[in-house]
Amino acid sequence: MRAPIVAALAVVVAAASGVLAARVAPAEEAPLSPASVATAVAPDVAAMGEAGAALLDGLRVDLPSPQAPGPDPYAPTPELRYGQLEIPSIGLSQPFFEGVTLTAINRGPSHWPGTAMPGHLGNVVIAGHRTTHSRPFWDLDLVKPGDELIFTMLNGERYVYALDRVEVVDAGAVQIVEQGYGYTATLFGCHPKGSARQRIVGHFTLKSAPAVVSLG
Repeated sequence: MRAPIVAALAVVVAAASGVLAARVAPAEEAPLSPASVATAVAPDVAAMGEAGAALLDGLRVDLPSPQAPGPDPYAPTPELRYGQLEIPSIGLSQPFFEGVTLTAINRGPSHWPGTAMPGHLGNVVIAGHRTTHSRPFWDLDLVKPGDELIFTMLNGERYVYALDRVEVVDAGAVQIVEQGYGYTATLFGCHPKGSARQRIVGHFTLKSAPAVVSLG
């Protein structure tokens, strides 16, 4: 089941780097269902006992379900802007959008459909270019633990995350879109710069309650 997931993710990473042809999934492969992409990191119910399990069941909420990318990375994608994405430590401040087609990513950092929204339970997943167009993640490798990632939504809500770590993973690593019972964000782009061979991934955790600011 993981093989088609790897193929679908490879399309996104290759699109973000401008290297597409070698990694596009065969046309005959059926698109993945959202449920097949999301993996929940759930508490260990067996270790909680009957009373604990019953309490957890009453509190449980559904996790977001990431959508699998479509077969055409150039598919028309409506322009939906959510707000502004900032990493002050590297001078990054750009609008961010919805979609992981090349059409969307060319506009700027783009939210993976079906993953958590900023400030909400789960993992916010954002794809971005490193070497082309506005190249928002050019300096993602320079972000240090504790550096802030700030989402300012169009309604003025502001969510601040802090970097836990940056890692480089293989192009087939699918865990970056997984959803869990926490408040996290994941930024990723191609690696090395100009290549789709690997991905550079920044992992962040929400550090503040929402504040309301004006986008002017």
